[in-house]
Amino acid sequence: MFKYRGYKVLGKEIARFADLALADEEGLWWDVDALVPVPLHPRRKRQRGFNQAGILSQELGELRGIDVLKGSLVKKKNVPPQTFLAGSERRENVSGAFRVIHAEKVVGKSLLLVDDVFTTGATLTECCEVLKNAGAKEVRALTIAQAG
Repeated sequence: MFKYRGYKVLGKEIARFADLALADEEGLWWDVDALVPVPLHPRRKRQRGFNQAGILSQELGELRGIDVLKGSLVKKKNVPPQTFLAGSERRENVSGAFRVIHAEKVVGKSLLLVDDVFTTGATLTECCEVLKNAGAKEVRALTIAQAG
């Protein structure tokens, strides 16, 4: 409902819940320089009206006092939604879909990649590889839900 029905307002509350639920996970938050939202392709963002990972990142950043790198990781290829793809097709679908601009903002940094849902890990894996190849020291990931 959050992203597909346009309930943008839920993002703030979901992020607050995640912050409370993960408050004791010191290893997740330790030494994180910045949060990085998994980006949407500009066309999809226009259609939806917002990036759910961006909202979650912004709110978590404010709650935790951590910078958010908006626009450093971008989706350059508008690929079909992962929702309707089999696990084996997901990795191929997102291969080459992301890139880093302004690499100086990620070089040597410990980053926490934020997305709403984890299914097979294909999107997170691709984003992590792109950030590491751009010079990030470390990339961890946080998702709010796991698809069954």
